[in-house]
Amino acid sequence: MPIRNRFAELLPEITEWRRDFHAHPELQFECHRTAQIVAEKLRDFGCDEVIEKIGVTGLVGLIHGRSRASGRVVGLRADMDALPIMEATGKPYTSIHHGKMHACGHDGHTAMLLGAAKYLCETRNFDGTVAVIFQPAEEGGAGAKVMCDAGLMARFGIQEVYAMHNRPGHGLGEFNIRAGAFYAACDEFRITVEGLGGHAAKPHATIDPTVAASHLILALQTIASRNADPTQNIVMSVCGVRTESQAYNVIPQRVELRGTIRTHDAGLRKLAETRLHAVAQGTAAAFGASAEVEFVEGYPVMVNHEAETKIARDVALDVSNQCLEAGFNMGGEDFSYMLEERPGAYIVLGAGEGPGLHHPEYDFNDEIIPYGCSWFVGIAETRLSV
Repeated sequence: MPIRNRFAELLPEITEWRRDFHAHPELQFECHRTAQIVAEKLRDFGCDEVIEKIGVTGLVGLIHGRSRASGRVVGLRADMDALPIMEATGKPYTSIHHGKMHACGHDGHTAMLLGAAKYLCETRNFDGTVAVIFQPAEEGGAGAKVMCDAGLMARFGIQEVYAMHNRPGHGLGEFNIRAGAFYAACDEFRITVEGLGGHAAKPHATIDPTVAASHLILALQTIASRNADPTQNIVMSVCGVRTESQAYNVIPQRVELRGTIRTHDAGLRKLAETRLHAVAQGTAAAFGASAEVEFVEGYPVMVNHEAETKIARDVALDVSNQCLEAGFNMGGEDFSYMLEERPGAYIVLGAGEGPGLHHPEYDFNDEIIPYGCSWFVGIAETRLSV
């Protein structure tokens, strides 16, 4: 079962959809235009039901097979939202919205799942129901969780769920997947170091929070190098430093540090949080300052289920004869919430060479559309075989 001929025929049409989404990016839950177009197309394709406003702008299309005797329902998910990035591709279909851009390929994911939905509505060569899930707010808004909290899985009787992401830098059409922990838990922190501000000419009369914060940035790295099991994966990154003064001759009262912690293990995730508090407060105290720590839990570890990973891999091999064992990924993915509720798997599809994800010159490679559409259809027909 190589790439299906139908998707070679549909490629110009699906590409046109994708580029229209690209030109009209929407952030987080504000995917009103995108969701409306998706809903209209699903109805035009002949979806049996289209249910909108699940998780604000999320929606689900239900496609019944020639038979429903099995009672089985398989979910296929695509994300719809863009990023707050200034586009620099120079493409004819570049974003018309200043400071918003589809820099992660969600425009392509949406278009590929729409293409798969059109094919499934035409053929219906399966026994059961396919639920095509279009989700907002993957980029930091936990849209998957919001849809799950709205009863997504139980409401539509979804028993398994699958998703895909494009990946520049991997060979065109080359799939990658791994069972178990795949994408990392992504937590955020804000540390406010407070001292005693004053004139820069009299540092002895102050408690300088910039010095304490500078030592703290280095000390936090010992969480990874001296507290974490070296066989485990952890990233501790301080990504921003801000003071309340922009003057050159003022020692500020406060300095704020912001950053992220990425882990693949629940125990290590908790250890990192505990040590974050201890290291911040201890380091600040050594300089006579204090530290207030705010720890915000983000997306949990995304864990692919063993049996469903094998299914996803087998379908990928059928489509392109290329499916490699993926390494751990320290990025975050809110599909983790769906995989906590139902068994399933998440796969990566190589997009060839080009600027990476979240880069202002990134553009989804339309050549991979037939691979992605074929994989979505392959999952549906394999799991709901007649």
